[in-house]
Amino acid sequence: MSRLAEPTGAPPVLTVEGLDVTIEAAHRAARAVRQVDLTLHRGEAVGLVGESGSGKSLTCRSVLGVLPDGIAVTGGRIGLADPDGAGTTELTGLDRARWNTVRGRRVAAVFQDPASYLNPSLTVGRQLCEQLRVGRGLSRPAARERAVELFGAVGLHRPDELYDRYPHELSGGMLQRVLIAVAVSCEPELLIADEATTALDVVVQAEILELLQSLRTAYGLTLVLVTHDLAVVAESCERVVVMYAGEIVEDGPTEAVLAAPAHPYTEALLRVASLGAWGRRELEVIEGQPPEAGAELPGCRFADRCPYAGPRCAEAPVQLRTRQDGRRSRCLLTPGADEPLAAAPAPAVRTARTEGARP
Repeated sequence: MSRLAEPTGAPPVLTVEGLDVTIEAAHRAARAVRQVDLTLHRGEAVGLVGESGSGKSLTCRSVLGVLPDGIAVTGGRIGLADPDGAGTTELTGLDRARWNTVRGRRVAAVFQDPASYLNPSLTVGRQLCEQLRVGRGLSRPAARERAVELFGAVGLHRPDELYDRYPHELSGGMLQRVLIAVAVSCEPELLIADEATTALDVVVQAEILELLQSLRTAYGLTLVLVTHDLAVVAESCERVVVMYAGEIVEDGPTEAVLAAPAHPYTEALLRVASLGAWGRRELEVIEGQPPEAGAELPGCRFADRCPYAGPRCAEAPVQLRTRQDGRRSRCLLTPGADEPLAAAPAPAVRTARTEGARP
């Protein structure tokens, strides 16, 4: 795994402070992301993990300025360091014209279903060519030449022929490579891959992850992998940030977090991830359900599902605190680097029978 991140003392590429994201429903407003603080350094690969609805994608879409209608940033700030290091571009509150100078050029993304982000009526080459003409100011011949180079760089065979093909003529893995070529075409500082490998088979998934790492090396990208797959994070990221019910609950070096999680939710995710699905008839799942988006609880939002929870966990909100080892954790039980979780009175996961699983 490439180690490209700048020292932690270097100015961060991205700074998120106190981010709140709210869903405006018919009868009430639901705060789906709560007071998220996050910094990303140049060349760093960070895994953002959590169950569906944890707020990880909404956080990233806030950074990209592509939140759906009815969902808005309602608090905090997002700052993107300028390339010359002289200042910061505040992303919260940018108008459309300013976003056009940032999105795709300095911050880019690759999403789960590439076909949804490509125009079916245009060849993939023309779509990449237009991105290069608008984002890099290239002439049409120069853009075509660069597009073919990029298709080759992302591992597409016969890139000159592929230039004239339409999205429906390509496989899912090929489409994902096309979208990656579009995303890196303007050499952005930050690339967000939001469940970019989830719909792919295991072999293609590994190829795409390897591609992202090689592009990270080539362009000095800061890479964010949004996923629920801890195996992907273990293989590809120096740091992991765990989100639950709209909050960050743990943040630290990947090896340290996976070896000795500081939050019970991370511990439960690891138990689920290590089940070896083809080797058993029972799948482990985390007991209980997350709170509704926007639900205001007096204490820890994971307390109802946590086997370690005591009375004080429900008394007041638990703050995200920096431990003695530099990791961050939102748990009252592990304030220090050498204080493991106490013995649990009950397992954090349960098993569910599955039909047709291999013995």
